Amino acid sequence: MDLLQKKIIDQNGIIIRWPKKKEEKLEVLHYIQSKFEKGHDYTEAEVNAIIMNYHSFGDYALLRRELYDNYLLNRTADGKKYWVEETDRRTIAST
Repeated sequence: MDLLQKKIIDQNGIIIRWPKKKEEKLEVLHYIQSKFEKGHDYTEAEVNAIIMNYHSFGDYALLRRELYDNYLLNRTADGKKYWVEETDRRTIAST
């Protein structure tokens, strides 16, 4: 799927709208996840700053929450530390 062609991401790599279709949402979330370094811990402020650099519709909290809810970022219970998940939490939870 080409997010640029679907007018979800502009020519500068900025997400300009939150898509309605689940498959497009997941593609956008994977795009954002790719901006985070695996093995690195981030504060909530750092996560917000990275997300803000890659979208223009002004809802970084939605994107941060979607990254977590879709198992692309994990966080501590208090939300002070975030990281890219090396393994899928859904697999671990089901064992």
